Amino acid sequence: MDNETTIRMADVAKSFGETKALKKCDFEARAGEVHAIVGENGSGKSTMAKIMSGVLHPDAGTVTILGEQITSPVAAKRVGLATIFQEVLVAEEASVFDNLFVGRDGIFRSEGHSGDRWLEAETILARLVGKPVDLDEVVGRLPLSIKQWIVIARAILRNPKVLILDESSAALDLDSTIRLHGEIDRMRAGGATILIVTHRIAELVRIADRATILRDGVTVGVLEKQEITEANLLAMMTPSDRRASDAKHYAAKGRDGAHAILTARNLATHRSAAAFDFDLPRGAIVGVAGLDGQGQDAFVRAVAGIAQPFGGDVQVRSSSTGKMTSVGTLDEAARAGISYVSGDRKREGIFPQQSIFENLAIGVYRKNLGPLGVIRKPLLKPMFKQEVDRLRIKIGSPSNKITSLSGGNQQKVLIGRAFANDPKVIVLNDPARGVDLGTKRDLYRELRIFADKGGSVIYLSSEIEEFIGFADRVDVFFAGRLFRSLSGDDIAEEPILAAMFGQSRDTSVEFDVERTA
Repeated sequence: MDNETTIRMADVAKSFGETKALKKCDFEARAGEVHAIVGENGSGKSTMAKIMSGVLHPDAGTVTILGEQITSPVAAKRVGLATIFQEVLVAEEASVFDNLFVGRDGIFRSEGHSGDRWLEAETILARLVGKPVDLDEVVGRLPLSIKQWIVIARAILRNPKVLILDESSAALDLDSTIRLHGEIDRMRAGGATILIVTHRIAELVRIADRATILRDGVTVGVLEKQEITEANLLAMMTPSDRRASDAKHYAAKGRDGAHAILTARNLATHRSAAAFDFDLPRGAIVGVAGLDGQGQDAFVRAVAGIAQPFGGDVQVRSSSTGKMTSVGTLDEAARAGISYVSGDRKREGIFPQQSIFENLAIGVYRKNLGPLGVIRKPLLKPMFKQEVDRLRIKIGSPSNKITSLSGGNQQKVLIGRAFANDPKVIVLNDPARGVDLGTKRDLYRELRIFADKGGSVIYLSSEIEEFIGFADRVDVFFAGRLFRSLSGDDIAEEPILAAMFGQSRDTSVEFDVERTA
């Protein structure tokens, strides 16, 4: 079955009102290959995946999957196609086991003995997660990364001939992504076709056999494995009028000796974790890294006033008096000049029933109240335009719902909301999850401008390459505490990886770095 074409799209077009998501899209994928679909946010990648999955119907063109035309998700499932969409789709009130097998049975029959299913579920989740998972646990109580594994396991349990992963590693850390790649390798060896929609360049280089690039709804080219590099991808994804400004990253500047604008003393992120101190200098960009569950997420949420730490004190320096003020709640953090951007936009970011304008401007409503508490929205229009232009957010009408935007453009709106508050400190919790490479460059540039003007940044990321050439310092978490701070030449892949796995400065890395490339 190797080299047999399993998916073919020709001259496919799809519009949503006046928005043309796909204009002229051609695509072919073969059995036994991992094929990446790459493009900037709004280029049509997710629309393309939904058309293949039968969720959307094209306005023009032809689509065949394994020789058949797909008209619905049920038809896609019948021919052996499974899709893991960008949003983590789980039944929050149901158990892990029920989430894994939902939709597996017909109306009048049940596939497989419950005991066999239980063992099958335990085995695959332990392999994917790296540890046993309680199948009776209610999914709503689990962290985002485990929910993502449940969605992935659900698709794999169907033994699909074609698997589409739409940003499905976005909620996974480095170690988890390596395990996902191992599962993809096993499926590829069995002759399955794997389609990956992702913005993680390191992931593409590591796993993809070929890559199809989209730009503004049009297929602009296909790269073979040896051609898949950051430079080639950027050149094909980015319009010519923007390429000149796409530098590698924005050179970090040292802030040694600068007064700390934010401090944490004797901070504990977990009941059993050791306490630690943290200082954020004025004008610095501090990266935060760590494998999943090592305390880094709890740390950024604590310094932003989102969640209470188990111990310790977070303080922010007043611009007017120079005195330090304790921050323990979200309101206190906001008054102290801290803005927070979550990477989990569905649960902690967007207001799905509100407009694009309201989602971006809502953070500054309090500052723009007129008589009787009426919001003076006309005064906010220049701010809105400034943030849309700054982050190159692709929108139609500002009055459209936020959900009319692609996932990456929704994330840009949240970042614009943070900038609109004119903060002293921006805390970003994996903000580039599901964001394309060009947008990441725009974000790095704006954060560097912000820092050069005296602002300070705490930037948590699950992607090591984001820190290199961008952060002034990288603080790595391990076992629930700040394990090691890296600066200068130590902000590189191998030292960061070593610290993430609990290796000290003088200990060699005892794992295959090539696996993460």
